[in-house]
Amino acid sequence: MARTANRGTMSASSPTSYNVMRWRLGKYIRLSKEDLLRGRDESNSVVNQRRLLEQYHQAHLDEFYEGAEADVYVDDGKTGTDTNREDFQRLLSDISSGRINCVIVKDLSRLSRNYTDAGNLIENLFVLLNVRFISLAEGVDSYRNPDSVSNIIVPITNVMNDQYCYQTSKKIRQVFDMKRRNGEFIGSYAPYGYVKDPGDKHALLVDPEAAEVVKSIFSMFLSGMNKRGITYYLNDHGVLCPTAYKKQQGLKYNAPNAQSNPMWSTITIDTILKNRVYVGDMVQGRQRVKSYKIHIQERVPEEEWFIVENTHEAIIDRETFDKVQGLLKRDTRTAPKEKQLYLFSGFLKCADCGRAMSRIASKGIYVYYQCGTYKSLSKKACTMHSIKSDRLEAGVLFAIQQQVHLAVAYSELVSRINSAPLKKSKSKRLEDAIAAKEKELAKIMRYKQALYQDWKDGEITRNDYRHMSEDYERQAEALNNVLRTLTDEQEQLENGVDAESPFLAAFLKYQNIDKLTREILAELIDYIKVYEGGNISVKFKYADEFRRMAEYIELNAPMVQGVAG
Repeated sequence: MARTANRGTMSASSPTSYNVMRWRLGKYIRLSKEDLLRGRDESNSVVNQRRLLEQYHQAHLDEFYEGAEADVYVDDGKTGTDTNREDFQRLLSDISSGRINCVIVKDLSRLSRNYTDAGNLIENLFVLLNVRFISLAEGVDSYRNPDSVSNIIVPITNVMNDQYCYQTSKKIRQVFDMKRRNGEFIGSYAPYGYVKDPGDKHALLVDPEAAEVVKSIFSMFLSGMNKRGITYYLNDHGVLCPTAYKKQQGLKYNAPNAQSNPMWSTITIDTILKNRVYVGDMVQGRQRVKSYKIHIQERVPEEEWFIVENTHEAIIDRETFDKVQGLLKRDTRTAPKEKQLYLFSGFLKCADCGRAMSRIASKGIYVYYQCGTYKSLSKKACTMHSIKSDRLEAGVLFAIQQQVHLAVAYSELVSRINSAPLKKSKSKRLEDAIAAKEKELAKIMRYKQALYQDWKDGEITRNDYRHMSEDYERQAEALNNVLRTLTDEQEQLENGVDAESPFLAAFLKYQNIDKLTREILAELIDYIKVYEGGNISVKFKYADEFRRMAEYIELNAPMVQGVAG
């Protein structure tokens, strides 16, 4: 029986009368990014593919419509594993509309390097739509030689093309991961605030102009300006956003979904404030494509990121960066039109229900805070816990001043103790705590050993043994963690305390404090509780360090003559 599939527009009934067959030809050309990077594969160049296809066309003019130029479809720098190529999709559209019914390529890999996609196109779609398919390298012609499509060389070639892509993708990823582990920058464009080193494209140098903008963003945020306010300020002052700045520098940079007139946005500000690159750390691998076949970006869990510290010059010091991260984690919502964060935004909580306190301006006369639950949810669920803003500010300022005075006193005492003859301190509290936890751990281990014997003797089932054993393991692990903490604390106490420790320095630099700022609050305070009646309690940072230092002084002060006085 004569084959009816893959017929062109026929003017005679005999399929062997090639001179009367007329096809509407489409030439498909593709060059991948990998080919472009190699630069040496001239056989796959666009020019060469176009020349080979044109030679075939000229040699078989009688098979195609006279007076009609063949359509040419070119995807330059596009991977063969992805069918979402602009001209490839145009080719499929023209096939569906009947504009063309013959497709010619240099080789099967030009059409697709995905085994499934290539097979589906050649064996199903083209047959269904009566499309003639020609691949020069493999000698495939679905009209002249229909069996060539089913020849084993076609699926084998498609599999080899697919495997080539898999191996290439794997090798490229391995190379990139190695560079990431070494702290080498592999992005196409340097982060805003930096430029690529002309002598080493994997290294970053500070861009002075953009770096000043980055510094101002961190400074404005620490001063209390919210992200929306920073956005307005930069746009109103004509500061170019990262996309516009890169273009001004002559880079061919196009951000995803970029507007014709790009401007600063709160998302951009947030990204800059959270980016560790500004403290000199290289953080890469935050996103990846799902596979070499599915080119969709997915987020990578933070524990799988490639982080290498101190790879380049910092723009922001780590202390400032850490303060900003602390502020970013707080609830700092503001009214829609507000650009400045209020002094206590994100620091206040109700002492009873734990909900954030709400700021209320009473007809412009005075400002006070009240429990968010009482104000917004239910007056029966909590009480008002009201406190005026000026009283709150005075109370917090006094608490900080007292803590600063304590830090000064501790620093002086520790210096005197450390200058005395060395004698290791022993803490009865820690010794008793360690002994108690060791006793608990020994008891747990005995129970666990007895449990095994109970299972062997048939007193409990295997399932009961497994569940009870896992429970004992969890208890033992928790006790071991507590023991490690207590032992570390004991070692620190015995080895002495540094009078110039970072936590003391954080308070000592505010010895002349007479006014509160958000930067001071972020550095020194965890949160502030407001009680019914207007009393407050301040939870300072470094509370554990202060406690250990107080114990160290208590244990060692009697050894230092005159310390007690």
